[in-house]
Amino acid sequence: MTMECGVFHTTYTSDIALRRVPAERLRLGLFVIVVIAFPFLASPYWLNLANQIAIATVGAIGLNILVGYTGQISLGQGAFMAVGAYTAGLLTLNFGLPWGPSIVFACLVTSAIGTFFGMPSLRLKGLYLAIATLAAQEIIEWVITHWTGVTGGTEALVVPAPQLFGVRMNTDFRFYWLVVILASATALFTANLFRSRIGRAFLAVRDQDVAASVIGVNVFRYKLLAFATSSFFVGLAGALIAYYRNIVSWERFTLETSLFYLAMIIVGGLGSIRGSFFGAALITLLPALITNAGRMLQDSAPAIASQLPNIQQASFGLIIILFLVFEPKGLSKLWQNVKDYFYVWPFAYRRGEGRH
Repeated sequence: MTMECGVFHTTYTSDIALRRVPAERLRLGLFVIVVIAFPFLASPYWLNLANQIAIATVGAIGLNILVGYTGQISLGQGAFMAVGAYTAGLLTLNFGLPWGPSIVFACLVTSAIGTFFGMPSLRLKGLYLAIATLAAQEIIEWVITHWTGVTGGTEALVVPAPQLFGVRMNTDFRFYWLVVILASATALFTANLFRSRIGRAFLAVRDQDVAASVIGVNVFRYKLLAFATSSFFVGLAGALIAYYRNIVSWERFTLETSLFYLAMIIVGGLGSIRGSFFGAALITLLPALITNAGRMLQDSAPAIASQLPNIQQASFGLIIILFLVFEPKGLSKLWQNVKDYFYVWPFAYRRGEGRH
C-alpha cells in the first residue's frame, strides 16, 4: 500500500493559481481581515508606522524587481524616490495638477530617468554597475540641491494636502487605505509579472545573461525594462511620501535611504514579494522599537539610553551580517520553513526525515 504525499493539481487553472492550496487562501483571508480591522483598533502612532511600512513595501518591491528578480544591483533608490517626490510636488505647486495625476506623472518621469541611468547595465555588472547607480544617486542629489530655480535647492517644498471630494486625505486613518490599496496593487502586479513572458525573461537575465541571450532574450532590452519597471514603483513610493508628509526635502532621499531599502530586501529576501513586506516592516519598526526602549530606560538606565542612537545605527549592519551568514534568503525563507513544517506535521517522513 502506498500513500500519496504532496499537492496534486488536476487542472491547469489550479496549477497556475496564485494561491493553490486552501491553507494559502485561508492565510490570505486572515491577513486581509487584520489589515481591514487594524486602523479601527490602532492608535495614531501605530497607524503612522503602518503607513510608513506600506509606502516602504512599494519601494522595496520596486527595488526587488531590479535586484532580486533581475540581478541588477542598484544604490540609487533614494535618488529615484526623490525624483518621484519632487516631480509630484512641483506639478501640484507650479501647475495646480491634482494629486492623483501628479502621482502618475511622477511615476512615469521616474521610470524614464531610471531607464536612462540603466543604460550602463549593457556593459557593466556587479560592483561596476553598483558604482554607476551610486553615481546616479550623487548626480540627482546634486541637481536637486543646486537647481534652485526649480527644486528650491536645499529649501524644503511644502506640498498642499491631497484632497478627495473636499476631504483631506493625508490623515493617518484616510491615507492608510490609499497606501494599503496601492501596496496591494503593486504586489499583485509583480506576482503576475513574473508569471508572464517578460518576467521569465527577467529571471533568465538574472540567472545567466549569456545563456538568456543565446536562447533569444534581448538582454539589453529587458535590463532597461527592469530599470523602468523598478523605477516606476520607486517613484510611486516617493510621490506617496511627498503627499503624506506635505514636505519634500532632499535630506529624506540620501544615500542612507538607498542603503536602508537595500537592507530591506536583503533581510526580507531577494526575489520575494512577501520578503519585501517583511523587510520593510522590520527595518521600519526597528528604529521605533529602539526609540521606545530608550524612553523606558531614560530614568532607570540613562547611560544605556544615551547610547541607543549609536545602537540603532549599528543594529542595521549587524542584522544584515547575521542574515547573510545564517539565512541568506531572509525572512521569506524562515516563513517558508515554518509553513513547510506545519504542512507536514506530525508526519515527519513527508519531509524525507525518515519514519519514526
